[in-house]
Amino acid sequence: MFVVVVWMMVGSSSYAQLSTNFYSKSCPKVLPTVESVVKSAVSKEKRMGASRPLGCDGSILLDDTSSFTGEKTAAPNNNSVRGFNVVDDIKAKVEKACPGVVSCADILALAARDSVVILGGPGWDVKLGRRDSKTASFSAANSGVIPPPTATLSQLINRFQARGLSAKDMVALSGAHTIGKARCVLFRGRIYNETNIDTSFAKARQSSCPRTSGSGDNNLAPLDVATPDSFDLKYFNNLLNKKGLLHSDQILFNGGSTDSLVKTYSSNTKKFYSDFVTAMIKMGDITPLTGSNGEIRKNCRKPN
Repeated sequence: MFVVVVWMMVGSSSYAQLSTNFYSKSCPKVLPTVESVVKSAVSKEKRMGASRPLGCDGSILLDDTSSFTGEKTAAPNNNSVRGFNVVDDIKAKVEKACPGVVSCADILALAARDSVVILGGPGWDVKLGRRDSKTASFSAANSGVIPPPTATLSQLINRFQARGLSAKDMVALSGAHTIGKARCVLFRGRIYNETNIDTSFAKARQSSCPRTSGSGDNNLAPLDVATPDSFDLKYFNNLLNKKGLLHSDQILFNGGSTDSLVKTYSSNTKKFYSDFVTAMIKMGDITPLTGSNGEIRKNCRKPN
């Protein structure tokens, strides 16, 4: 799944000052350094642009230790969040340029923006200055804060609103599913049991996702059947045609309160991009670790 949609849904500590020029003096090469690694990774595998592990404090990057179980194997992340090796590559190059200065959390924020831009989407100035957590919470990641692919519309709206994000923010961010892929186990119920789905689309998906649980669970299908490697508005066109892959995709256009937004975005790239950027910036401000809180990890996979 394209995890940028749930970026920073599990917040931490208190909100403080972030700045777009935070590293202008301490690490002026950080932006081109991150961009070059992301560009290389996406050129090798387009899906990598949709696989960036994200989080407001970099906690999702931490491997399990003797004192805590990390978030990588929590239900919303297990076998879905990828790209950890790319983050390692970015961190190594950033550390060479300016050791001990740039956080893993900020690297993730920059990589998310760069991935969207490289795949044809909008750009924005990323606020920086986050610090990294010293621990991770398997239970928090599993708590339901991150909506599952089976979520109802009200659940989606409520869980985003709980983090200060509106229904419009939620729909715009869902448009990030214009890139990336999902595993059969996440959409099996939709393609076999739901009626608000295009018949030919369902049959096509069924060809590589058997009905029987445990068979083909990890087989992949594009979240956007039209242009899976481009960041555009085709995701919303798919919803109008009942070709949303996940239940939580199609529920955005199913006779509910968000139908009008989906219709608007399906034909207005400028509006979609504008609202997406606004929502991304808004989400990036959700309770980051700053100041003297947390740390700047030397290795994104483990606390210092």
